[in-house]
Amino acid sequence: MEILSALQTNTSTATAAQDNTTAASITTDFDMFLRLLTTQMQNQDPLNPADSTEYTAQLATFSAVEQQVETNDLLRGLQASFASMNMGQLSGWIGMEARAEMPVNFTGQATTVQIAPNTLADRVELVVRNRAGDVVASTPAVLGDEPFSWDGTGDDGYPLPHDTYTLSAQSWRGEDVLEERAAFVFGEISEAQTLSGEVFVTMENGVTVPADAVQGLRRAS
Repeated sequence: MEILSALQTNTSTATAAQDNTTAASITTDFDMFLRLLTTQMQNQDPLNPADSTEYTAQLATFSAVEQQVETNDLLRGLQASFASMNMGQLSGWIGMEARAEMPVNFTGQATTVQIAPNTLADRVELVVRNRAGDVVASTPAVLGDEPFSWDGTGDDGYPLPHDTYTLSAQSWRGEDVLEERAAFVFGEISEAQTLSGEVFVTMENGVTVPADAVQGLRRAS
């Protein structure tokens, strides 16, 4: 239908505009729709008039599009409100120690780590990888879920260079590796921010992770 094509074009333009102009765009579209509908009725072939059901369908289509535009605007508002609500809740996280699967920005200080070994494992090794994914350290770890300290020592017995590393736990049974899981790292939260509608928290060592990646909180020691 000619009216529907014109309507869809204008509606696409309206949804791409800023939020504070959405209502005005909808009103403009509705006025244009009425003008197009009136023109179509005035210039229709009297020997072959359009079926009244066609007009009804066009009105229903416009109503559905208008409601969709308003719904999208409402969802954007709800998303912003949700982000603000999360930020309000996260304000209490500042200064807390978070547990998450995240890289370690090693600067010479020990890092608290927690692992979840396979239940069939008889030993566990903490595996440390650099930015390139190369293993730079592999040391025995506590066989359990109690937090422990990683001091940043490499396989050569010397502290690793200051850099970002990822930690994981290899579960062994005898000489066989059962599985490897990412290790949980503890870090003190220094900032919470919203990026592209998603809330992120930044640790004191500069590592940033999504807020929903945080698996636990405790008071910083």
